[in-house]
Amino acid sequence: MSGFEHHSTEREARSDLPGRDRRPDEGQRQDMLRRYLGAVAAVSAAHADEQSPRPKEPPPILHQDELAPAPLRVRDVMSVPAVSVPGETPFLEIVRTLSREHLGAVPVVDADDQVMGVVSESDLLAKAAVRAETSRPGPIRRLREHRLYEKSHGETAATLMTSPAITVHPSTPVADAAWLAARSRLKRMPVVDHRGRLVGVVSRIDLVRALVRDDAKIREEIETRIIRHVFLLDPGAFEVTVENGAVDVSGKVDGSLIPTLLESIEEIDDVVEVSDHLTAV
Repeated sequence: MSGFEHHSTEREARSDLPGRDRRPDEGQRQDMLRRYLGAVAAVSAAHADEQSPRPKEPPPILHQDELAPAPLRVRDVMSVPAVSVPGETPFLEIVRTLSREHLGAVPVVDADDQVMGVVSESDLLAKAAVRAETSRPGPIRRLREHRLYEKSHGETAATLMTSPAITVHPSTPVADAAWLAARSRLKRMPVVDHRGRLVGVVSRIDLVRALVRDDAKIREEIETRIIRHVFLLDPGAFEVTVENGAVDVSGKVDGSLIPTLLESIEEIDDVVEVSDHLTAV
């Protein structure tokens, strides 16, 4: 992801967080989105690295206990069933569906449940604006906004929708879906099978939750994997707190172990910083 794309995506994330009526958990939510953007940027860098020419190397031979866990797939985090509307759905019924389901967009499907496109609040807003106009726009405005005016005269989901829809498959890795959502600035994406039929929907918050582990899971990994299994120490002798990815660790430990213990904690995914309050004995 280029610097411009990263800046644009981060700016959109901030625009989703209104400055007024600030929620008590707003700071945590902003931090979650920043960590999400960092994960997306890392995936984008990996994509670019994969496309760079490099000498072929034989694949490493891994033992069973060295095998990495399978990456999360869209099927693991998508919502089912997905709300959708048929192509012949009238304008007002689409409005009612979005309002009733508290959605900003829905997939439009044909008789075989194949996704034809997506109709969003933006598509409906243009239609509503044309309906509310009391005078015809001038020729310059009609020329400048030709496509918008053409679409706004539609009466059904099929004529109002944006097509083709950007979709993902159930087997798509979550990281790749997040990268696609960020680049396309989408909050929701239809999930389709190999025939293009709608099987679910995945939202940006679904991807955030999958990519960014919560503080409790980070703490569990520190206490179980790092302290107990790697360093063979008693987790009860330490106090570990995690807040928005920031770790604070205290306790008494052999001074020679402190540097490597802190380094191991810093290398855990989603840890943003480590505060050292360990006492050497």
